[in-house]
Amino acid sequence: EVQLVESGGGLVQAGGSLRLSCAASGFTFDDYTIGWFRQAPGKERELVAAIISGGSTTKYADSVKGRFTISRDNAKKTFYLQMNSLKPEDTAVYYCSMKVVVNIEGAGFTSWGQGTQVTVSS
Repeated sequence: EVQLVESGGGLVQAGGSLRLSCAASGFTFDDYTIGWFRQAPGKERELVAAIISGGSTTKYADSVKGRFTISRDNAKKTFYLQMNSLKPEDTAVYYCSMKVVVNIEGAGFTSWGQGTQVTVSS
């Protein structure tokens, strides 16, 4: 069973940076897609960024393009979301997710972490 554990959330002032990490375990397959999602109070969960296991294909929500960067370390089975120039509207619980297909779109993610809170103060 795939297990995903996020870390790195916290409280930061607007304009600041945070790096989220997602440690994955319990799988041996080589082809997968990792997504970072977020959910703010009263809002639907949205895909923030996604990356496939091989190559350099990534996808970002328009609201974070140019500010967030998703990356991976396949050998360590650890995935990252570097968040720069944070805004109060980035405040949300951030979730790491995985699906066992190489598909950069936002549907079909089947494994989820417990989430980590990111709060950006103005």
